Amino acid sequence: MPPSARDRNPLASLAVSGKANGSRPGPLVPGDLLRWSGFGAALLLTGASWAGLAVARSMPDATTLPLAASVTGAGLLVLSWALLGRVVLTSRTPPNGRWLRWTLLLWCTPLVVAPPLFSNDVFSYLAQGEIAARGLDPYLVGPASGLGASSEIVERVGVYWRDTPSPYGPLFGAIERLIAQASAGDIVQGIILHRLVEVLGLLLVLWATPRLATAAGVPRRTALWLGVLNPLVLGHFVAGVHNDSLMMGLLLAGTAITVEAIEQQIKWRPLLLGVVLIALGTQVKLPALVALAAVGTALARRRGGRVSDLLLAAASMVLVFAGVSTLISLLTGLGFGWSQALGTPGQVNSWMAPTNWVGFLAGGVGAVFGAQITQTAIGVGRFVGYVLMVCGIAFVLHRQLRGRIDQVASLGMMLGLVVLLGPVVQPWYLLWAVIPLAASLPPGRALSGLAALVTIFAVLVPPSAGNFANRIGQLVTAYAVGIVLTGVALLLLRRTGARTAPDNVAVPLIGKSRPGAMPHHDQELG
Repeated sequence: MPPSARDRNPLASLAVSGKANGSRPGPLVPGDLLRWSGFGAALLLTGASWAGLAVARSMPDATTLPLAASVTGAGLLVLSWALLGRVVLTSRTPPNGRWLRWTLLLWCTPLVVAPPLFSNDVFSYLAQGEIAARGLDPYLVGPASGLGASSEIVERVGVYWRDTPSPYGPLFGAIERLIAQASAGDIVQGIILHRLVEVLGLLLVLWATPRLATAAGVPRRTALWLGVLNPLVLGHFVAGVHNDSLMMGLLLAGTAITVEAIEQQIKWRPLLLGVVLIALGTQVKLPALVALAAVGTALARRRGGRVSDLLLAAASMVLVFAGVSTLISLLTGLGFGWSQALGTPGQVNSWMAPTNWVGFLAGGVGAVFGAQITQTAIGVGRFVGYVLMVCGIAFVLHRQLRGRIDQVASLGMMLGLVVLLGPVVQPWYLLWAVIPLAASLPPGRALSGLAALVTIFAVLVPPSAGNFANRIGQLVTAYAVGIVLTGVALLLLRRTGARTAPDNVAVPLIGKSRPGAMPHHDQELG
């Protein structure tokens, strides 16, 4: 690479100095540099978040500085991940899966001890678990009525969810109840236990994603970087303690097993195991159900792709789902009330959901003329969204049945439709589609576009959960400071990369090789 090109793009490749008759250890290069900058970002995010809680108790009006620091930490984490992606996608000898897994562990370590970030949903989990532990029905009773408005847990539940029943399946309801019983109402212990559950879900995701990438013929390193190491996973599965981690872990593990069971010839026992795992995922959150559609279509195609094959496979998936749902509902003692509470999230008009945008617009126009039509228009938009969702899923399954797309890509596309056309969109919902798509998209524009979408959604909500309606100035100031400091960090990372690049030997952006070190070439291509 000419010096001018290297100077323009110091994060594309670097040079290490060497001797004419051999080599000597080179300096730190940005593969390692970005690993440690990401770790520093996670430390900053965690420390600033704890500082913000401490300051809020004694000086509620002085929380701008810790909020700005936490925003900076989140921004630096996104920056480190994005620049690392350039290493993974463009380096001639990119880091392998082992290097990326250790980086994930390093970045997760501070976030495991962070306070709940980005949302207060974990407090809803605690409230629902306490309601169930008291013998009440969490699918009929909301936190405020079940625990009392003065409850310490209820005070931390988001204001929109204090009077709503649980929208989650009975498997997660049983986990909530078990945690409530084990923690005896202690909030800190409850959060720790819930975070442990979601970390276990993340481990399932980490196990399944490379296998799905292998099945789809995509480099494992790409799937690990975009699907598992990304800041949405770190921020919402680990720091945010969202049960989507458990749902995705069961869903993806089951899908990986079924893909391998169907790949060459049908192996019925692992196929059944995989389908049961997916069905268990639906007992956390129902969107996992589309994975059964992908499995059924793959099975029908393997058996010949006839209409009769499709109907038989569909009936089998429905039978397993019904059996698992019935068994879990009865064994947990929570019954079937969960099926009637699935619409709970839709009680709040999500501003991120495209199906609501027409309603907001129509409501604004109607308000000018004194007409209150917002909710009616939103209802129409949601109905249209559901119709388009069903049509889109049918189209994707048809392409899968005809062999135009594989099972992994089909899963990612269908989950993307569920998110895009559903009544509620949250930043972490994007992961439903991102992880399987990361395991099925080859490097190119589509993959880059998906990474850009992750970058945007990762900074869309502030790290400190809560209502900022009366603190807009504080939020704007914190984001302005965070943007400036993240920009400075970008310049420093680029400058540091340039300084570690002598002119004689070009090598990629990863740590130097040494005896006993892991190889940097990709040994894990599917």
